[in-house]
Amino acid sequence: MTVRRSDSAPGQTVLVDYHDLRHAITGLFTAHGIPSQRAATAATALCYGDLTGLDSHGVFNLGRLYLPLLTSGRSDPVAEPRTLTDLGACAVVDSRRALGLWAASEAMDSAVDRARRHGIGLVSVRGATHFGCAGFHAARAAKQGMIGVVAGNCGGQRIARPPRGAVAMLGTNPLSVAAPALEDHPFVLDMSTTVVPTGRIRTAARLGETVPEGWLEDPAGNPVTDPAAFDRGEACLRWLGGNPDTGAYKGFGLGLAVELLAAVLPGAAVGPAPESLGGDGRPHGRDDDIGFFALAIAPGELRREEDFRGAARSLFSTLLGCPPLDEHAPVRYPGWWEAERARTRLRDGIPVAAHLHEELTELGLVLPVLPANGAA
Repeated sequence: MTVRRSDSAPGQTVLVDYHDLRHAITGLFTAHGIPSQRAATAATALCYGDLTGLDSHGVFNLGRLYLPLLTSGRSDPVAEPRTLTDLGACAVVDSRRALGLWAASEAMDSAVDRARRHGIGLVSVRGATHFGCAGFHAARAAKQGMIGVVAGNCGGQRIARPPRGAVAMLGTNPLSVAAPALEDHPFVLDMSTTVVPTGRIRTAARLGETVPEGWLEDPAGNPVTDPAAFDRGEACLRWLGGNPDTGAYKGFGLGLAVELLAAVLPGAAVGPAPESLGGDGRPHGRDDDIGFFALAIAPGELRREEDFRGAARSLFSTLLGCPPLDEHAPVRYPGWWEAERARTRLRDGIPVAAHLHEELTELGLVLPVLPANGAA
C-alpha cells in the first residue's frame, strides 16, 4: 500500500488521544483480516512506540511497513503459529508469517506460562515478521513479576557491514531485557546492536533533520550526517562502540550473538548467508523469515520472590539516588523516562507529526485533534 506524502512543514505536530489511536488502528488491522483480539494486541504494540517516545517504532511504520506486509502477502493476517518442538520449558515455533506485532506477544506469554511451571521458559521462533518495539514484548514478563528477554534478527535483510568489511551482512538485531524495578517504572532495556535502528534514521530524513556524527558512515569510514544518504545507499549504520579501535567489535559481537540465538537456533533466515557475499556494500535483502526468541525467568521459582523484589527495588532506587553531575539531568535507568512519557501522553495526548496525521487520515483512521496543552 502506498501512502501519499504530505506537504506539512517538518516539525509540526498535533495531539491525538491514545485510546482513539489504538482503537482506530485495531479497526484497521481487523479490516485487513486479523482476528479482533490479535488486532488489538498488534495495535497496542504499535502504539507503545508513540506512547513511550520511541516514535521511530510507532505509527510511523503503519503505512510504511505493516500495511505493505499485509497487502503484499508477506504477512498472513490469519496465520496460526505452529509448535514444532515442545520440551515443556522450551519450544520451537513456526510463526508462519504471522504479524509480529501480536505473534511476539503471544510467544512471550507462552514463555511466561512455561516459566511458571519450570522456573524458566524459552520460545524460539522462525518464520516471523517485524515485531515493533522489542521492549513491549519483554515488558509483558516484567508485568508478571518475571525477567523477560526478547531478541530478533532481521531475517534475510542485511543493513550493517562487519567492522572493516565492505559488504552489508547483518541487520540491526535488537535486544531487550525487562524486569520489575520501582513502582510503575519497570526496567526496560530496548536497543539495537547498531548505534541506532533504521527507523531513527528514516524519521530524521522525513523531518529534514541531520543526525549526529557517529550514527552513519560512508564506505571510507567518514562520518555522514545526512540521514537520506542511508536509503540512497551512500552511508551505512555503525555498530555500538564506534570504530574498530574503540569497541565496534562489541556491538558487532552482540549482533552476531543475536543472530545465533534468535535465527540459527530455530532455523530462520540469517544475514551472513552465502548469497550476502554478492552485495555491493549497500543494504540488500528482505526482512522475511525473521527469527526471534522470547525468554522468561520466574525469580520466585529460584529464590523467595519477596527477596528478589526487595533486591531489585534496592538496586534501582540506589541508582536513582546517585548524585548527578547536573541537577537538571538526574540519573535514571532504562525504562524510567519511557514510563514517565507514557503517563504524560495518556493524560495529555500523543504528539503525532502533522504530515503523519494526514497520512493516517488518508488510510481511513478517524483521529480527532486535541487542543494543544504542552504534552511532552
